[in-house]
Amino acid sequence: MSEAIKGRDWLLAGALTALGAVLALMNVTATGDDPAMAHPIDTHSAWQLPVFVAAFVPVLWWRRSVLAATSVALGAMVLHDLLFGWVTRCGAGLPLAFVLAFLGALSYGRTKAWICCGISALLTVAVLIVDASAGPEAMILALPVVLIVFGVGRAARHRTLLNRQLRARDEELRQLRDDRAALMVADDRARLSRQLDGLLQERLDELTRAAESADGLAPAQARALLESIETGGRQTMDDMREIVGLLRGGEVDLDPAPTVAHLDALLARRREGQSKLTVSGDPRSLPATVELSAYRIVEYLVNALDDRPVQVTVRFEDDALEIVVQGSVGRGAVLRAAVARVRERAKLHAGSVDVKLARGSARVLAQLPVLG
Repeated sequence: MSEAIKGRDWLLAGALTALGAVLALMNVTATGDDPAMAHPIDTHSAWQLPVFVAAFVPVLWWRRSVLAATSVALGAMVLHDLLFGWVTRCGAGLPLAFVLAFLGALSYGRTKAWICCGISALLTVAVLIVDASAGPEAMILALPVVLIVFGVGRAARHRTLLNRQLRARDEELRQLRDDRAALMVADDRARLSRQLDGLLQERLDELTRAAESADGLAPAQARALLESIETGGRQTMDDMREIVGLLRGGEVDLDPAPTVAHLDALLARRREGQSKLTVSGDPRSLPATVELSAYRIVEYLVNALDDRPVQVTVRFEDDALEIVVQGSVGRGAVLRAAVARVRERAKLHAGSVDVKLARGSARVLAQLPVLG
């Protein structure tokens, strides 16, 4: 655990110290003998206040060493017994012993934890051995409570350690998944590079042969051939844009290519099942590159946002596709990386991206122009 004193430590030590100070003041100012008490108070000396309080202040440094804090508390309580005899200590001393037993069980491994439990039990004895209100007989009930509190602390420690191990394993699995994805991306990029090279070679050969065959053709046939060459050139550019986009974005799932229609399934795979997709405008089939980029933009952002409900809005406009993704921000670095990939996607289509962050939430608006 961290050795720094935290706010809750001040509250804990302050509450126990204040309780001890109030109890000591009651001993100092008490008048007469209460027949309900186990033994008359031996002294009303004001010196019992600082000695009693000295047993509680060390709780402030429990994160550094619960064992040391418990030992100091025991020493101060024994000194209080020897100096002042029969006074009331149980009202503050017993809560102190229980808290230290719990903190020792929570902080240490088995051996040190049991040593701390033993010292807490001795502290309980020191509190009650000459206690004017409860008497030594209260040890029959107090000592089992120390053991119960100690057991609760051990259970809390076991659960904490188990949670840490689960988080560590989850992180290892995430790393393995990321490494595997990186290998798949590298393999796919190599395959796509080969595909791009082959596509260009094949299409250029086709266009060259078509252009060479135009000699001697009638004007109408030549025009038709040129139109065919133009169409083939445009198709080649579309195919190249899609493959270059894949190479720059790093996608690996190419068959079949996801589209806007697959966004429902994307949101359904999230842990949080209340994510919502809203589609407005005039839904229609768009160029494959736009459909793929729209899907990837939502995928990047959804994976970067926190595991809470995400709102995705897709609007089909006459000349553009508008995408809005809203959700809670988990890790800022992850979101920034996702936004960078979104900007790369939008740049392929001469689109735009607008990001707004406020109070732990993010709203990303992406617009992809649709020609024709």
